[in-house]
Amino acid sequence: MVYHGRSRVALACLIFLAALAAGASAENAAALTTGMNIVNPLRAKLEEQDALIEQLRAAGVRVVRCGITDDAKGVDFAQRLKAAGIAIELIVSAKYAPNAPTRAYQPQVYPEMWGGSPLSDADPQLSHASFASLLGKLEANDIALAGLELGNEINWTAFNPEFPLPGEGKSLGLADLYHDSEGQQIAKGFLQYLKVLRELKDVRDASQLYAHTPIMTAGLVDAGPPGPRKSLLDNVTLDATLAFMRANGLDNLVDAYAIHTYPSERGTPAAHSQRLYDITVADCRPPGSADGKPCWITEWGFPNADKMCPIDDGARTALVREYMGYFHTLADAGRVAGVMYFSWDSDPWSKTVDRDSVYRCDALTSAGQAALH
Repeated sequence: MVYHGRSRVALACLIFLAALAAGASAENAAALTTGMNIVNPLRAKLEEQDALIEQLRAAGVRVVRCGITDDAKGVDFAQRLKAAGIAIELIVSAKYAPNAPTRAYQPQVYPEMWGGSPLSDADPQLSHASFASLLGKLEANDIALAGLELGNEINWTAFNPEFPLPGEGKSLGLADLYHDSEGQQIAKGFLQYLKVLRELKDVRDASQLYAHTPIMTAGLVDAGPPGPRKSLLDNVTLDATLAFMRANGLDNLVDAYAIHTYPSERGTPAAHSQRLYDITVADCRPPGSADGKPCWITEWGFPNADKMCPIDDGARTALVREYMGYFHTLADAGRVAGVMYFSWDSDPWSKTVDRDSVYRCDALTSAGQAALH
């Protein structure tokens, strides 16, 4: 969509967001679940995991987003989080047959484009067994979950090996999923994803503890409108991904759409509100709507490259507060149910501080504090 008179439209969005808050019905208005992404926690040593959990508990974090392994180590980590009063918004993954084709990881050329099997080769039956095994172990230990999110960023090259690498430098729209050769292959993967999602729902529905735990789509990347890109990393637009999957039964399988957004730290508040309007208001609906589902923003945030102690986090804090205001407005309208900041920490294997992280210098920064309120 092309906007003319952007400043007027942005101002209109500010007014629109305010109107949403003022006009939210008591039925739709709900508290916003806030939380933090924690990065590969099971890579850390046991004492480091315990220190992480204590940091989270002391800061008042009540929900974390991560995946865990289907073994004693993963369940033990979930139990220790539970003991600290912290629930998991759990990422689960589709499973593949041992002989499924793979796209090789190329760390020297594409270090952030992960290898793996194309989504179209996901095995629904193997996935069902995997979901039943993990959720069964968690339920046996009475571990409540804040949500179930199937996969991660399946609408672009990094996390969906269905995309060729290198690609053609294009952002695919809805028509491309039906008529473009690459888009048609991606669409096959999306259809297979829906079959796996059905298996997750069947396992969830059969559980006593998790019968009402919300199921979410994989966190979908907001990569802008269709068209050419500067890089050779292809994607499908957020709108096209949701539209295609909704046309093929998505809304019968999920309770929410998961969205990832990393807005530019540049620009005016009016421009920021336009960004939020484009991402969330357009695709997220209050519970019970006939034309969509509420959203969880399962990754969002701003970087801070300052590695000094104490860290200067004032500019980032102002942005986080601004966006939390938008999220609360959308929550009041029933359109957004949860926001999970990325990220609390750095990967335990990382040799440098992740500039997205908010736990720095042995303390939670002011931006991290703002992201929880």
